[in-house]
Amino acid sequence: MSTHESIAKHRIPVIDRMMEVLSLLEKRSNGASIRELVDFLDLPRTTVYRILNTLQFHDIVRRNPDGTYRLGPRLLALAARTLADAQDYDLAALSAPHLEQLVKKTGEGSKISVLDGDAILVVAAMQGTREYALTVVPGQRQPLHAGAASKVLIAHLPKAELNPLLGDSLFRYTNRTLSDKKKLFAELSRIRRQGWAEDRGEYSPSICAYAAPIRDRTGKVIAALSVPFLHGSPPAHKEMIRVAVIAGAGAIAADLPAPPRPRESVPDAFVVQSKKVLSSSPR
Repeated sequence: MSTHESIAKHRIPVIDRMMEVLSLLEKRSNGASIRELVDFLDLPRTTVYRILNTLQFHDIVRRNPDGTYRLGPRLLALAARTLADAQDYDLAALSAPHLEQLVKKTGEGSKISVLDGDAILVVAAMQGTREYALTVVPGQRQPLHAGAASKVLIAHLPKAELNPLLGDSLFRYTNRTLSDKKKLFAELSRIRRQGWAEDRGEYSPSICAYAAPIRDRTGKVIAALSVPFLHGSPPAHKEMIRVAVIAGAGAIAADLPAPPRPRESVPDAFVVQSKKVLSSSPR
């Protein structure tokens, strides 16, 4: 029996149902009602209600004022710790003061994104203070190939790992989307050299952004810091954002804890010699 067959055989049905509920909510950014969940998943209403009630108790889902349900912040905290391989610290909490400083400096919203399978997930965000600052919300998902944060994150993936994620064709969201793989890979190479990325309206024609990588103490890129802003912003404001994003990513990286030191092993020869000494010692 294969590993997959073994895992499939020993599952818990209620957890399968719970994952079906979460999977549907993942696709509904504005939330879903109990009736929609019941109809779409073909589950008893009482089952759906009890699952939602339990998930709400653990802050895995939140109930909106209109009665619909959406994914909750607890998932984002988990994502910040696992998707970015940050297993011994909370990336979202650690980044919060830096996001706040970035907002004070630029007036624009700021966010932290990580790789999440075949998409990019926003795990932390801070709202801007400028009149036309764009709204950034934790939990938003974006494609791998369109956007500043997306390009920063995939630019540091091995090509053999990136190709299967991108697939055979790249969807063209706007006339600025890099839907040609050759052009995209050239852009990713440039991002690795310069240390930052720019979105020129690749996902939404009216939205631009700058992003920079956040590296752990080993140099591995674990997340991206980005600031989106409206197309047509003055050049001086754009340059100020770019410089602030690069500095902010570096400041967050500097605050990341060092990885635990590996436990030193005792050489076998020392152990053998120690046993000889002990065995020959007078009793």
